[in-house]
Amino acid sequence: MAAVQPIGRANRSWSPVLRRVALYATLALVALAIVFPVYWMVTISLKLPREIYRLPGLWPQAPTLENYRELIVERGFLINIRNSLVVAGATTLASVGMSTLAAFSIVRFRYRFKGLVGRLILFAYLTPTSLLFIPLSVIVARLQLGDTLYGLVIVYLTFSVPLSTWLLIGYFRGVPAELEEQAMVDGTTRLGAMLRILLPLSLPGLAAVGIFTFTAAWNELLLALIFITNENRRTVPLGLQYLITGDVFLWGPIMAGAVLSALPVIVLYFLAQRYMVQGLTAGSVKG
Repeated sequence: MAAVQPIGRANRSWSPVLRRVALYATLALVALAIVFPVYWMVTISLKLPREIYRLPGLWPQAPTLENYRELIVERGFLINIRNSLVVAGATTLASVGMSTLAAFSIVRFRYRFKGLVGRLILFAYLTPTSLLFIPLSVIVARLQLGDTLYGLVIVYLTFSVPLSTWLLIGYFRGVPAELEEQAMVDGTTRLGAMLRILLPLSLPGLAAVGIFTFTAAWNELLLALIFITNENRRTVPLGLQYLITGDVFLWGPIMAGAVLSALPVIVLYFLAQRYMVQGLTAGSVKG
């Protein structure tokens, strides 16, 4: 006659299964919450206005690329994408270069008020953007760069350089200074040690900082709305903003533009995902 298991032991044997079911159910809900808005965006971009407003559904009954054609051919959205690529790319290169030198000086050199300089860099990033409108307008006007993409790059550097510098300080501190000192003993200059030792070892951190900077510049709207008025110099967020006229929302072209504007960032993250994971891990442990 089979022995009867105690109730407590049976509960203990079922508890790992219940925990696993609860874990997978939670992950499924989180994945659904993340994926569904993207799915809805793509679905709306494939619908005509009649189907969007009168026949709501989870999938298009008659998929069409008319919204993409209107966005690219009639509204010149590819010009907006080109402008955003120029601005975000130039901002990323300039920001990573400047912040690399700034972070290197803070981590490797000794001088008075070094800690204060590091904190001021962080406070500069935390300064509300609304407080910088007037001084930035004056600077851009005196440089005769108003309503230009180059002027917009200079404006974007005000928020990208402080954040990039603060992040790279944590990555550079994780690289032992003895490696650079050994290279200098072998005849390498301080700059050569940075280029040959520090930067290759910090490549995941540099990639992570570059992607963060590119994404922030790509998605920025408020400063672009203030400093850009020429239609041919609008960035992607501006192009999408001007699809809204009063209380009229062109949902089809708006969603099509959102899909097109998300593609470059998705491709960038896909290509650099290995460096992103390494960079985030290094920053969280060694920062």
